[in-house]
Formats: sequence, structure tokens, C-alpha cells
Amino acid sequence: MPAWTFLTNHAHVFLCVVKDPEARLRDIADIVGITERATQRIMSDLVETGYIERDKAGRRNVYRVPPGLPMRHPMDRHADLDQLVSVLTGFGPGEHPAAMEEDRGSRKNPPHDAPSVS
Repeated sequence: MPAWTFLTNHAHVFLCVVKDPEARLRDIADIVGITERATQRIMSDLVETGYIERDKAGRRNVYRVPPGLPMRHPMDRHADLDQLVSVLTGFGPGEHPAAMEEDRGSRKNPPHDAPSVS
């Protein structure tokens, strides 16, 4: 395993959800290469800050990503997360499987402006 990577585990978990909104935490953990417990903590961070919305479908969770979310680091505030998703996945804005339609109204949990750890 490399000593460092360009993307954080939060980014990797987020991108897994973008690609497969019905993925199990166990599967995301395997893909990212972290423990299931670490994946649960990261998912909680992403849900609590409004970057991912979680719904139940039977016994499974289904995730959605609201459009136009700002990047968290002050240096990156000029770009939104849709741009990063597009570059890293090839999906256009709103085209990825976890995309929410913009006309669903306001988000339940808008992203908090708490500083991120770099």
C-alpha cells in the first residue's frame, strides 16, 4: 500500500456511492481497502454533513447525492463536487446513478461549513 494517495478515504467512499448507490458498506470497505467500521464512520460523516442522503429500501440502504454541493476545503470552494465526480468517473453532472434531481426541493441537511482536515 502506498504511503499516501491524492484522494482521501472520504473521497473514495463518496465515489463508491456515486457509482453504486445500493452498495453495501462491506463492499465499499473492500473496494476502498479500509475496515467496515471506518467505512461506517465515513458514511456517517457524509450523511451528517448532507453530502449523501440515505434512504431505506427494505433492509438495504440506498444513497443519493444532492446536486451542486460545494467542495469542503476553502481552496476548492470555487468548484462543486459535480465537477470532481465528472472528472473522476466520466459521468456528467446529474448522470451518475446516485444523482438527485434538482427539482426535489431543498435538501434536508445542507452541507455544514465546518473546516475539513487536510
